[in-house]
Amino acid sequence: MRRKDTFNEVAQEYDKFRPRYPEELFKDIINYSKLSKNDQLLEIGCGTGIATQGFVDFNYKNITCVELGERLAELTSNKYKNEETIKIHNSGFEEWKSNQLYDLVFSATAFHFIDPKIGYQKVYNLLNTNGTIALFWTVHVAQYDDLHKEIRKIYKKYAPHLDDCNMPTPKEVIDEKLYTITNTGFYNDIQVKEYKRVFKYTGKEYVSLLNTHSKHRQLSEKTREKIFHSIEDLITLYGGHIEKTQLYALYLGRKL
Repeated sequence: MRRKDTFNEVAQEYDKFRPRYPEELFKDIINYSKLSKNDQLLEIGCGTGIATQGFVDFNYKNITCVELGERLAELTSNKYKNEETIKIHNSGFEEWKSNQLYDLVFSATAFHFIDPKIGYQKVYNLLNTNGTIALFWTVHVAQYDDLHKEIRKIYKKYAPHLDDCNMPTPKEVIDEKLYTITNTGFYNDIQVKEYKRVFKYTGKEYVSLLNTHSKHRQLSEKTREKIFHSIEDLITLYGGHIEKTQLYALYLGRKL
């Protein structure tokens, strides 16, 4: 199964357990793009509408959403069934066609699933003059307190490729995406903003969150269950809660 298809299996859990994006992030997008309430927004990979809601909370409701996963698109459609100006299209972005131009195109922890040779050019073509692209991602932050060290041992035992000691640092991840966006040649005035939050989870909540991550979804069910049971038991042993630091990176650019 492709990574980008895994979220469709756990739509309800995704909506419940995935962390929300900081309010400041949406304020920064709105201020940078100078959005008006009548402007047209396009969201690529809306999932269950978590980022969509970030703009709705500021009363921006002219939003067209494109989502590959059928269950995800259905959940989001039901969520906004009383909002006539929020449209959900169940389609891959690469295949989706539109004759409309947009003032803001945004994507939340999804654009890496789009073929970059198609995605950036297509966004450019869909933007109005001086329109804004806003791409943002959650970025994993490795932690080295005793609990996280013990969790790392579980991954080394059952799924060594998920040991975050082998993963790029947050700076490397952020710099790589900045390089990619800059070198498309489609956007100027590119800015990067970072936000950090700390979330507290019970053992059950934490493994439910992990169960929405694509790389965990790609594990065999047997391996996944062993990892999750071991992690949940470990969190119980360490007092019943785990704190996870979450970094968000936002990239802003204007159409040349």
